[in-house]
Amino acid sequence: MELIEKYFPKLTQEQKNQFDALYDLYFDWNSKINVISRKDIENLYLHHVLHSLAIAKIINFKPGTTIMDVGTGGGFPGIPLAIMFPDTKFHLVDRIGKKIKVAQEVATAIGLKNVTFRHCGVEEEKTKFDFVVSRAVMPLSDLVKLIRKNIKKEQINGLPNGLICLKGGELQNEVKPFKNTSIIFDLEDYFSEDFFSTKKGVYVQIN
Repeated sequence: MELIEKYFPKLTQEQKNQFDALYDLYFDWNSKINVISRKDIENLYLHHVLHSLAIAKIINFKPGTTIMDVGTGGGFPGIPLAIMFPDTKFHLVDRIGKKIKVAQEVATAIGLKNVTFRHCGVEEEKTKFDFVVSRAVMPLSDLVKLIRKNIKKEQINGLPNGLICLKGGELQNEVKPFKNTSIIFDLEDYFSEDFFSTKKGVYVQIN
């Protein structure tokens, strides 16, 4: 929890309480339904919560923004971002029902009011959003094809509407088809921990 406050010192008490509650909730749910690798649960804040919040370093979503989290699993990056941006609406989708159930239960337990959930593949979701976010669910080209239909034309943020995903490793080839409409962010520019040395955020404008 200190890790979150280190990089986001202006949290309200409610946000601190919500972030603080995540460890016990995920630890408990993970013992029943494996949403995070068992050996990784100890690193929940570094590998999952703070990693998700890298998107909050890339963009400060304006109130009223709508976002879909594709392949959310147990709620990443959607739930940490929903805590960080209480005036933004998040819609979390995953094709694995039991993972969506965990995300729903965690959100209910911490009193999140700005999240909705759907058990489906992204190709089934027809609603339009300002942004789509994800954590390494599939190759960029495949994801862009699937979510192009979900991006609104009207703009309310400083960054044009599009896709923001968290990935690792070598991305030049993956980003090549979008070289004129994408930006790669090195997460080590925001966070000093070694975990982030190979981690990236990729933004692709979609319009």
